[in-house]
Amino acid sequence: MTKKYFGTDGIRGKVGEYPITADFFLKLGWATGRVFANEGHGFVLIGKDTRISGYMFESALEAGLTAAGVDTRLLGPMPTPGVAYLTRTLRAQAGIVISASHNPYYDNGIKFFSVAGTKLPDDLEHKIEHYLDSPMTTVDSANLGKAKRISDAAGRYIEFCKGSIPTQLDFQGLRLVVDCANGATYHIAPHVFSEIGAEVIKIGTEPNGLNINDACGATSPGKLVAAVVENRADFGIALDGDGDRLIMVDHKGEVVDGDELLYIIAKSRYDSGKLIGPVVGTLMTNLGMEHGLKRLGIDLVRAKVGDRYVMEMLTKHNGVLGGEGSGHIICLDRTTTGDGIIAALQIMAEIKLTGKSLHELKSGMQKYPQVLLNVKTSKKINPDTNETLQNAVQAVEQALGNTGRVLLRASGTEPLIRVMVEGQQEDQVNKYAQQLVDVVKKAMGA
Repeated sequence: MTKKYFGTDGIRGKVGEYPITADFFLKLGWATGRVFANEGHGFVLIGKDTRISGYMFESALEAGLTAAGVDTRLLGPMPTPGVAYLTRTLRAQAGIVISASHNPYYDNGIKFFSVAGTKLPDDLEHKIEHYLDSPMTTVDSANLGKAKRISDAAGRYIEFCKGSIPTQLDFQGLRLVVDCANGATYHIAPHVFSEIGAEVIKIGTEPNGLNINDACGATSPGKLVAAVVENRADFGIALDGDGDRLIMVDHKGEVVDGDELLYIIAKSRYDSGKLIGPVVGTLMTNLGMEHGLKRLGIDLVRAKVGDRYVMEMLTKHNGVLGGEGSGHIICLDRTTTGDGIIAALQIMAEIKLTGKSLHELKSGMQKYPQVLLNVKTSKKINPDTNETLQNAVQAVEQALGNTGRVLLRASGTEPLIRVMVEGQQEDQVNKYAQQLVDVVKKAMGA
């Protein structure tokens, strides 16, 4: 069954535009409450990031859940992976995150976690949608839900993060810069890294409701690069607004993306004999990472773009490590979902254990030049079935051989055809990418 409201990662959009409205979130809280009231007695956690609309949606969800007779526990600002962890350890019936992740402040959205700390199964999302299209009712006053705040939520999550690496590791002498994107990790990440002994210089830790992800964090690491160089730090850590993405910067001021970070963690697990299953990337994962893993004897399996699909592939292949170039890294041997702080700690542990710098650790894989161009489409065109496009792709693939890769795919959210070419020589990659763009335009009659 096709879902009416839920996408691949919850519901997201511009605040004030349906369905990201107060009345919809009230009804969503009630619908969620009805489903979980039928599942048994318990409570639902609500966490949020720092965008200004979070107050409005938190209140609306709380009211809806209360009307359905379900108790609520409010966490306040809490990273998405923190909500997943607390949902699991507090034995909540479900966890709700109010966040639009790396989007600007004027967007917001919602994600759900099951009692196991994983995304809600489809059958529960379908049940919630059923109630969303039903008239809203209120239980008898004696059965209304109650709401409480959990005051020690941040401390619980900080201890969990610290416990993801060996306690005997001492990080004294390490100087690092942490950019929290003025988001949900602002009061958590600096404590995690300083409490394990590192000297922490923090930026992006003054949220005002409007500055989340604004020219900072994992999607815009320019300020972090400048701060690492200026402070002569060993490395920098950039998280996004809800804390599930990680991008790092080495001591030379070079950005280290999700593919390179995933490679470092995979090699670390492999060297210690603790890597289970293949590493899971996506269709966009750099070919240099695939070749780097292959040299170690590690298989890479590619999923569709999106952390939901990475998780599905990990489950299918019994793997523990997966991620995307954007910095969404999943370490299932440490937690149940993508977690920027947990991933950063795994990198830090490897720096300490090997005595190598981040710059040295990333040198094990050589990123290939990758060009991604978008072609606006005026009519629906499927690159997978269009014979002209497939012939053009095959011709470029033949020319690149095993030193390059081509991907043509239709965007799932915009009227675009995405053209991606990667290979060892940048000028060659640019030439072939433009060549394919011209073929796509011609196929559309442009």
